[in-house]
Amino acid sequence: MNALHEVRVVRPATIDEAARALAENGAQALAGGTDLLPNLRRGLGAPRALVDLTAVDGLGSLTVQADGSLRAGAAVTLATLAADAAVRAGWPALAVAAGLVAGPTHREAATLGGNLCQDTRCVFYNQSEWWRAGNGYCLKYLGSQCHVVVKSDRCYATYHGDVAPALIVLDAVAEVAGPGGPRTLPLAALFVEDGAQRLALQPGEWLTAVLVPPAAGWRADYAKARVRDAVDFALAGAAVALRRDRNRDGDRLAGLRVAITGTNSAPLAVATAGLVGRAWNADAAAALAQSVQASANVLATTVAPVKYRRRMLQALVRRLVDELWARG
Repeated sequence: MNALHEVRVVRPATIDEAARALAENGAQALAGGTDLLPNLRRGLGAPRALVDLTAVDGLGSLTVQADGSLRAGAAVTLATLAADAAVRAGWPALAVAAGLVAGPTHREAATLGGNLCQDTRCVFYNQSEWWRAGNGYCLKYLGSQCHVVVKSDRCYATYHGDVAPALIVLDAVAEVAGPGGPRTLPLAALFVEDGAQRLALQPGEWLTAVLVPPAAGWRADYAKARVRDAVDFALAGAAVALRRDRNRDGDRLAGLRVAITGTNSAPLAVATAGLVGRAWNADAAAALAQSVQASANVLATTVAPVKYRRRMLQALVRRLVDELWARG
């Protein structure tokens, strides 16, 4: 890695101050820096200013509100999310996902907002400057060609975040601030299926908090496949939430949500509406596997084989639904 280029650091104290600072040309948000700073030292980006959000008032708060929902500020660390008693009791899938990110020392610094808004990754992008220069760079940064899908006019770099799919199946909402004022949107709508663009934020907008409704009868969990049990990003990851209805008419799926990561340029919800009202059996599992396969666009963006990641994703989803169904 190279030394970090000369850059101005701004440390606002309020959301309005941060919004103004981030609206300036060349400004980039900084929190824990576990994703951003290594990329900058590899020459992946050259912002004029880094806006340190860790001092913004209230951004590190984690509270259960009067209506039973969870409000997590964007600067809450992943270590806090993984260990918090209220999160583990009410939203265990979120605690599991946060606890599976990288290693313990990373989680002490890494934040919820940074994990959600992390950069997409690719074997042709996350390399040294001299390696990328020798290959003519790529469509994601400085180049004009995607080396994964050569004739494509968009970037296929992959999103590998763990927390996003868990929040998607928990029906979370993102709070965003910016020059136009605050707004909310479904967590899934925060992302764009494009490796270069990646986030559906306007210039100067940034994520301030996440709202998670009460579980209300849903059971959820998250699992990932990776080479090492620490540090590595997900080669494939899945979150599942379900409700099981046992009554005189039979044993049925009253609700099913599935979201995937590590395979596409964004974390995506898998279509499951056709399975609601059905029993969970071999036929339902086969139908869900087809839906997962239709949603996942696994390409050669990592060193792991495409076929392995595709099969592992389907296995993770099947295992999670089996386990959650068995829990009742």
